[in-house]
Amino acid sequence: MTDTLRPVATAASEAQAPDGPQKLKRSIGVVGGTLLTLSCVTPASTLFVVVPDLFGSLGTATALTIAIGSLLCIAVAFCYSELGTLIPSAGGEYAMVSTLAGRLAGWLVFVLSLLVVMIVPPVIAMGTADYLAPVVHLDPSLAGAAVMLLATLAGLLDLRANAWITGVFLVLEVIAAAVVAVLGFAHGHRGAGSLVSMQVAGAEGRTDTVTAMLVVSGLAIALFVTQGFSTAVYLSEELENPRRNVARTVLATLAISSVIILVPVVAITFGASDLTELTGGDIGAMVTAWSNSAVGTFVSLCVALAIINAGIVMVIQNSRVLFASARDKAWPRPVNDLFAKLGRFGSPWVATLAVGVPGALLCFVNLDTLYGVTGVSVTGMYLLVAVAALLSRRGRHKDTHAWRMPLWPVLPVLLIVVLGYILTQQETAYLVWTGGITAAATLYWAFYLRPHRDTRWLVSIPEDAQDTPV
Repeated sequence: MTDTLRPVATAASEAQAPDGPQKLKRSIGVVGGTLLTLSCVTPASTLFVVVPDLFGSLGTATALTIAIGSLLCIAVAFCYSELGTLIPSAGGEYAMVSTLAGRLAGWLVFVLSLLVVMIVPPVIAMGTADYLAPVVHLDPSLAGAAVMLLATLAGLLDLRANAWITGVFLVLEVIAAAVVAVLGFAHGHRGAGSLVSMQVAGAEGRTDTVTAMLVVSGLAIALFVTQGFSTAVYLSEELENPRRNVARTVLATLAISSVIILVPVVAITFGASDLTELTGGDIGAMVTAWSNSAVGTFVSLCVALAIINAGIVMVIQNSRVLFASARDKAWPRPVNDLFAKLGRFGSPWVATLAVGVPGALLCFVNLDTLYGVTGVSVTGMYLLVAVAALLSRRGRHKDTHAWRMPLWPVLPVLLIVVLGYILTQQETAYLVWTGGITAAATLYWAFYLRPHRDTRWLVSIPEDAQDTPV
């Protein structure tokens, strides 16, 4: 991490050169950015696709675990807000960490973020089949692959158009979450005490206790539940006045998405007829039991649209990561030239295809493995972002115009300790998978990027964002 970047001023002067890196177009404000970011968090599809697995392992402790994860995410969001306004780049985490903690740390964050952005869309997309079941029965892998390809086509369009498309879908998914919350509370079978009763249905009808270690282990997935608020950082090159609007978008998105997810989870915990139904996590069946088949079908179709919406936004976000990595010369020159190409709508079309098509193929990988690797990757990525936040007020960055978090440096230090402990509680297989990929990336750094440090992995900040007042 001691291999530091060139000064920002150098990056700016090179960006002004005729053959310098291409820039994305600033075309969206806070509202458009918030719609896109909320859609990437995709609260309803997360509620209906990811949360049921948490119910299966944590039972009545699911809401508590998500609440703890949301509190941790407040500190993470503060880090993202400060770093995202200090280093407003489509590279997101890797640009921030590279600039502040060194190129190797930034490269490792890039690899972890790439794992997340490649795995999360197919994880969500494979849930489509379950919620189209009232209308048509489809194979989950095939349905997920179709959603990924559809999202890829939509991702080739202009970003402003996608902001409106995803905004409409977002309204539908919020309605679906609201319906679940109202019905769950209206059919409550247990009180507030159940939220801390720490029970889950076990084998042969017995009731098992959810231990503190299970909750800690589940925090990796709980962090993933609201993870999409970081999309605002990836969109920082396309947000108007990023020094001000990135922080607003990050914090507002986290607050809104936490409410949209947590309130229905509490309602489901109250409304499930028994512990076995709650642990089963079939939210669609619960909604039908609380109302009728028509309402259940409506909610299911809204969720299916929400999943498609999430796919569109995640493909947009992910293509920006690859675009930025090519612009910053992370790959051999022919690959950089391809990923940096912009289409007629201003979108990086080759990078969009490069994340969408493999995403469709990942729909045929075991879902538990995808969940586990994603949880470890998100936790590791947040940890390195916290390290960068701890270093954000030294040297030339000390007086740079940026949004500044409260309680610095306490929050970054606390995050580093807590996230490090969460990592130690994850399953060995998922740690090995993620660690193996990270080790391979380190070898690529050692044998290709570092020997070519003057021409490769040159992380820069767009010159029009470097001195903009907050």
